[in-house]
Amino acid sequence: MFMRMVYDEKLAQAAYLLGCQRTGEAIVIDPERDVDRYIELAARHELTIVAVAETHIHADFLSGARELAERIGARVYLSHEGGPDWTYQWLDQRTDGGTYDHVLLHDGDAFTVGNIQFKVMHTPGHTPEHIAYLVTDLGSGATEPIGLITGDFVFVGDLGRPDLLETAAGQQGAMEPSARRLFHTVDRLDPLPDFVQVWPAHGAGSACGKALGAVPMSTIGYEKRFNPALQAATSEREFIDFILTGQPEPPMYFATMKRLNKVGPPVLGGLPTPTQLTVDDLLALNPQQVAIIDARPWDEFRAGHIPDTLAIPMSHTFNSDAGSFLGEQDEIYLIIDPDNLDEALRDLIRVGLDQVCGWVDANELRARTDLASRLRTIPEVTVEEALQLAESPDVQVLDVRRATEFAEGHIPHAINVAHTRIASRLDEVPGDHRLLVNCRTGWRSARTSAYLRRLGFDVTNLQGGMLAWEAAHAMA
Repeated sequence: MFMRMVYDEKLAQAAYLLGCQRTGEAIVIDPERDVDRYIELAARHELTIVAVAETHIHADFLSGARELAERIGARVYLSHEGGPDWTYQWLDQRTDGGTYDHVLLHDGDAFTVGNIQFKVMHTPGHTPEHIAYLVTDLGSGATEPIGLITGDFVFVGDLGRPDLLETAAGQQGAMEPSARRLFHTVDRLDPLPDFVQVWPAHGAGSACGKALGAVPMSTIGYEKRFNPALQAATSEREFIDFILTGQPEPPMYFATMKRLNKVGPPVLGGLPTPTQLTVDDLLALNPQQVAIIDARPWDEFRAGHIPDTLAIPMSHTFNSDAGSFLGEQDEIYLIIDPDNLDEALRDLIRVGLDQVCGWVDANELRARTDLASRLRTIPEVTVEEALQLAESPDVQVLDVRRATEFAEGHIPHAINVAHTRIASRLDEVPGDHRLLVNCRTGWRSARTSAYLRRLGFDVTNLQGGMLAWEAAHAMA
């Protein structure tokens, strides 16, 4: 049996390519939309992808299952648990008008790809339809599973959060019943041998849990012994309180991902092919009608940028930031170094931002010294300057860290709105004050400052964030 984890560092998302080396057949589980990566990986190992499966309707990225079914005719295996509200709606919507080759799965079902068996376990809690796959390598003569593809059920050091249907998708009252369901699902681990490996859908940095480990895989036995969420499952009430406390605010795009993965992500057929523009072409656009992402480093952006552009530097949070500030219908233009263009396009389509219409070489903007008078800057102050600024009655401190971070300590009289949710909570941001925006290091606040500036707010970024603020007070 061949197995590879294909990991997206930015979204902390893991897809799995499993292949039978005897028959040359392979399956991908929980793929992202830029499916060329899986096809090429399989081909390098003399495998052909014949099937694709999902563990659940994802909220943190757009699935590539439909893309693989459309592009290479892969058979689709999907959950049919959870009731009619959790039924996939795109299986009869091939672009040619036909129906995709598909199998709907229930608890206890099994299927094979080559000589690899996949047995279905219904594991609700994170979502009602969630399933996991017990993997047995029949070709090697094994009679017990080698691994459990857990999706968002069991992570290394955590369990999938049960609150997203309420906090991200807006289903009021769903949080506690989901947590209760997850508590009972935990019992399904009891009969599994301790040696069974845990192959989760996410690692450290994912917003699908609060304490995911940085180790990519684990075992059932290890998680039973040391996973804090499993340790809290001594009683239903204790478990519910533990699992619902301290969960990070979900990014804005989660609700869109959940909806599109259910009704069917648009078929891409490949990466977007935006037109290369000149700086003058870009200046002719209305930045209030289109979204211009400036992917240069923050210091460059702050020193001089085209008015009303967004500062989203190429970093490990590029796609989650873009998905928090923009929507699926936004027409997007990029100011970016050419070497980063392919990466940016992949990042954007993974969170449903497909309308990338054009791009400008960032080096061209750097070379345009004649534009100095047309460019805009964003104020940024040191802690020493911020100490006086924060005392002004005309200034409101806006802390864009997570609520759990804010609760651990913050600048006096600050208001807290996480940067991943600010687009939905603008009514809490006072427009009649100058905003002193801070986060932990000045990184999230910088991107938020540019976003708010585009909307007309008077903003100043706190350089160095709370770390600098605390350091200054420690020396005082």
